[in-house]
Amino acid sequence: MRGRYGMIPVMNCIRRGFALAFVLGWASLVGAQAGTVSDIGTAAHFPHEATWRRHLEAPAGYAYARRLDRFATYDCGDFTVEAYRQANGPGTVQRTFLAVPKKAVGKLPAVVVPFYFPEAMLGFNPADGGLNSPFCSPNTNLTFYAGVSFLADLARRGYVTISAEAYHLTYATATSPTNNWSKWRHVGESLQKDWPSWTGMGKLVADTRLLVDTLCADGRVDASRIGIIGHSLGGKMAFYTGLLDPRIKAVVVSDFGFFWERSNWEAVWYWGEKLKAIQDAGLSHRDLLLGAREKPVLFLAGKYDNTPAFWEALKTDPAFTSGVRRGIGSPQHRPTREAVAAAYDFLDEQVKNRQ
Repeated sequence: MRGRYGMIPVMNCIRRGFALAFVLGWASLVGAQAGTVSDIGTAAHFPHEATWRRHLEAPAGYAYARRLDRFATYDCGDFTVEAYRQANGPGTVQRTFLAVPKKAVGKLPAVVVPFYFPEAMLGFNPADGGLNSPFCSPNTNLTFYAGVSFLADLARRGYVTISAEAYHLTYATATSPTNNWSKWRHVGESLQKDWPSWTGMGKLVADTRLLVDTLCADGRVDASRIGIIGHSLGGKMAFYTGLLDPRIKAVVVSDFGFFWERSNWEAVWYWGEKLKAIQDAGLSHRDLLLGAREKPVLFLAGKYDNTPAFWEALKTDPAFTSGVRRGIGSPQHRPTREAVAAAYDFLDEQVKNRQ
């Protein structure tokens, strides 16, 4: 099993003990393939569907036993964080944080919060309440992610929230710092070597869908009220997973690079060498919007997406012109406080208050 998990002394947040080999009742999933586009069952066909599926589906033979083992529980004031090691591939696990509001009554709405690692979306290290994490570089602490602590903010707002490590921390070992781009390159190349037909983007979608599986299997969650929100890398994961998985009812994406040329989609950990072929075939992210039909989406467009071409492209989406899909522009990559507040209101409207 790859990865490392060191326990950190308890300070402000209190670790409430271990539940060894805590496994949800997923007998039907044991030995099943990881989540793929083919078993998502999108609500409608969409342009270039076969090509999208070919590159995003997990390849034949990518099978493993599903496990979700809780290793710690942390009391974090208004909510509790349950920490799990979740099987996310043959021989690999991802650390997963599940934040559960206290004083909850009945089944709760839930939001998936994909990103590089869950402490960033929490805004602090739940093991000690501090601002340092072993998954930051030596010169960065968790204050760097101030303003996008979606995991904690939405838990305080009454949602069950979930986040996990991205596959650069779980797929293969490397000696470079855990958030260094050489680490991403190493795991992207390792994935391509092991599964040549697949893509890093497909792996990111598969791992994010595991978080949706976790919510749907949790008796505290109303599985009919699940949303997803993501910024930057998390925005990429939220856009793909949110539009392709019908279990997700609303999507918030922050400055992820809607056009191929507006982000590093050619990186091996995303599309790699396959990007040119899909560009030549005419694939665009508008295809996925069309496939999701009337699913509500809020775009927080910043440094990479807030361009005239982006807004013109959205005008051709019937769901955007009807108001089901909306957008907020900003000059910076990180969403403004006002944009984040609007995102939370959007999730309340489309997820929490969904009838």
